Order: sequence, then C-alpha cells, then structure tokens
Amino acid sequence: MTALVERFLRYIKVNTQSDETTGITPSTKGQLALANILEEELNKIGLQEVVVSEYGYVYATLPSNLDKKTPVIGFIAHMDTSPDMSGENVNPQIFHNYQGGDIVLNKNLNVILSPKQFPEVLQYKGNTLITTDGTTLLGADDKAGIAEIITAIEYLKRHPEIKHGKVRVAFTPDEEIGEGANHFDVKYFGADFAYTIDGGAIGELEYENFNAAGAKVKISGRNVHPGYAKNKMINSMLVANEFLSMLPSDEVPEKTENYEGFFHLTDIKGSVEETFMSFIIRDFFEDNFSKRKGKFKEIQDVLNKKYGEGTVDITIKEQYKNMKEKIEPVMHMVETAIRAMKTAGVKPKVKPIRGGTDGARLSFMGLPTPNIFAGGENFHGKYEYIPIESMNKSVEVILNIISSYAI
Repeated sequence: MTALVERFLRYIKVNTQSDETTGITPSTKGQLALANILEEELNKIGLQEVVVSEYGYVYATLPSNLDKKTPVIGFIAHMDTSPDMSGENVNPQIFHNYQGGDIVLNKNLNVILSPKQFPEVLQYKGNTLITTDGTTLLGADDKAGIAEIITAIEYLKRHPEIKHGKVRVAFTPDEEIGEGANHFDVKYFGADFAYTIDGGAIGELEYENFNAAGAKVKISGRNVHPGYAKNKMINSMLVANEFLSMLPSDEVPEKTENYEGFFHLTDIKGSVEETFMSFIIRDFFEDNFSKRKGKFKEIQDVLNKKYGEGTVDITIKEQYKNMKEKIEPVMHMVETAIRAMKTAGVKPKVKPIRGGTDGARLSFMGLPTPNIFAGGENFHGKYEYIPIESMNKSVEVILNIISSYAI
C-alpha cells in the first residue's frame, strides 16, 4: 500500500491537464512529461517492450510465465486530467481514520468537504482519505488508475510464483477531451481484450456508456444603432436565449440520472452581432440519441424561418458510441471482473457510465474494453478525494483478473 500511495502522489504533482484547443497529441507538454516518467519506471520494474509512441502513448509488456497459451489481457488508464479545473501545483492532504463529519480542505477559502453536500463520503468511515487543498482538482481521474495498474504489475514481477499470462499495459493522453483513442494502436497493443481502470467509487463496473456527440451553434445577428433598431436589429444573444428555451428544461445533467440522457450547454460567448454556444448531447439508446440530434435541426429550422436563413448554423460531431453491443459477445470479461471483486471482498456495482472512457471507442476499434473502478470520488473539481483502501482493492481486483485467466 505504501508504494501505491507514493506512486500516486508523485504522479499528481505533474500537471497533465489536456487542452482541446491545441490541435496536437498529446495536447499539453505535461502529459508527455508524465509519459517519460512512466517509461523510466516501467523499465526499472523490468517490463519488456516499453515504448512511448510519437503521440505520447505509453505501452509495455509483462511476459507470460506459463507454458500454455492464454488470452492476452490489457489494462489501460489515461494520463491527462480534466480541463474543468486546474491541475497545477496539486497539494494533496491525507486524513487518517476518517470518522465522519466535515473535512476542511481550505480554511482561508472556506472550502469544506461535507456529508451534507456529499453524503457518500460517510461510507468511508475508518478509511484514510487523500483530498485536495481546495484550490485544484486531485487527479485521481485517472492517475489512481495508472498507479494501481503499475503496482499490480510490479507485484507480479516481484512474485514469479504467481502464474499469469501475457499482460499488456497502456497509458493514454487526452481522454478528458475525447481524443484518448485517436492514435491508440490496437494491432500493436495485441490484447484479446482489455479493462480501463478509470471508474469512480469502489466496486464500480461499467460496460455501458452514453452515445455522445458535440454540437457547435453559431447565431448571426444584425447590429444597428439601438435608437433606430426597430424592425432592424436582431440581437444574437436573445436568439440564443430563445434557442435554449426550446430545449427540454428537465433534460440537463443536473436533473437526470441512471439511463436518462441530456443536453448540456458547456460554453456560451456572445454579442449583438454573433453568439457561439457549445453543447454535448448524451443518450444511452440509439433511437433517443438520434431524436436529440434531430431536435437541434428542428430548432434551427424554426428560428431560421423566423429570423432569416443562415441566422442559426449548427455543426454536430459524433464523439463515441455505447460499447454495450461490443461487450455483450464477450461477457466473460464482465463475469470475470465480478468474481475478481467478490474474491477481493468488494461488492460489485454494475452500472452504466454517465460519460465515456477510452474503452468506449476502443471497443469499436476491435478491443472490447469495459471499465473498472479506480476508487475516486467527485472527479474534476476541488472536492475530489480518494480512499487509500479503495486504491488497494483496485490492485487486488487487477491481480485477481489476471490470475483468473491463468487457470
């Protein structure tokens, strides 16, 4: 456990926030810096075929110690952290033997991790929690996953009496901006199937995810002197407001859960002359997903008819699809993961991912890849934390999966 925590604390000190505006892979220098650190560490452990690709992907191999052929299993985690909050100068805090109640993350800024807002923290009474200092995210998404994979592989390397087949590991850039699988070499990776260690709370196991798209909406107005604007001015910001009012008000992230889809406005910038909006569109079911994309076209047609052709221009880009259809033919992976959790004393929580992982796209690239918990909570913000005990259980689950396929 000590090595696992030390490893994690080293990784989160490297600022690896991804940035969708750069147009390169990896999108930020910090990710490549971490990739080089991981390369050195994997070589030191004694893994083979340790490579950092031209795009910053880290690959490595733990060779089989069996005299028979078994499936090649892959384990994958991502190096970047979310652009939603700073990952620079992460200053973690460790709270031993949490007994419930408020945790003051930052007294000066009055940032408090409280069960009143985050009741799930109470399930970790008696655990040791690693938190932020209230000014940055923590980076457990997904540096915890990286630390857990490497710790498990190092354990196998140090204990050759534990039989295992060939294991491949990979650490990817830019997952948080939807580009983690863009340059992943599935053929070179050579695994029969893989698991991303990128889930949240202990016990989570996910093989369903949203169908996802991004939408860019440009609204062109007409600016004239406000004193003489009657029947002439078109205020693009007000048209944008009208656009928003035509979307279902209850189908937003803050009002949906489980298998419910949503529209999410992620950015808006405007003036009288032009307004730009960015959305993400999410739904688990293909029919509903198509209807959601169609809703944007319906609104566009209505507003263009009202204000003039070309007032509203929409570009929709597909991002990823629900991996369920690719996992169901190889459900032994999910069944093995469930058994591995139970053996480790972890209660499996099979649930849909209300988001996406590299595994969603990789599954459609020919590498079935469900998602297993890394152990963190409240990702992407200053209230992020992770129990050390959950991290340790993740390592156990990885080891149990590998051992299961060696029998």
